[in-house]
Amino acid sequence: MGWIGTVFLGAVIGLAGWWLHPLRRAGRGRSLAARAGTALGAGILAAVVARMFGNVVGAYHDGDTLEWLACSLFAFVVVTVTVGLAARR
Repeated sequence: MGWIGTVFLGAVIGLAGWWLHPLRRAGRGRSLAARAGTALGAGILAAVVARMFGNVVGAYHDGDTLEWLACSLFAFVVVTVTVGLAARR
């Protein structure tokens, strides 16, 4: 999975996580597009950080199945926390 795949994976997880989170409508003071953009950015950033961290540590190499799993799970967790915290503000 190259960098474009990582960014695409993070974007899809970010938007899907924002759309499926039960607290997404509870946020006040910010527009709908701003909240979706925050989730999108969090998903992309989390996927990229998980990929870089795994490569630096040597846990996996480019294209490994573990890379997909690690990037996906870390992005899911970060987007869930980000959307949940943004809804409580």
